[in-house]
Amino acid sequence: MITLTLKEVMDKQGMTRYRLAQLTGIQYAIIDKYYKNTVIRYDSYVLDRICTALCCDISDLLKHTK
Repeated sequence: MITLTLKEVMDKQGMTRYRLAQLTGIQYAIIDKYYKNTVIRYDSYVLDRICTALCCDISDLLKHTK
């Protein structure tokens, strides 16, 4: 199972969903789905924009558990 750890990364940086939406140019509703880990299909464009805005690697955002 793959889960997003966006909430944890954002909490560590003190970033809000609204601010991340502003920095990435991605709609708040989409950021909210990634934040709440309710995304079914991950968009590489969105993940790239989030990684750039948060100065992190993709491995910081995704967690694979068996």
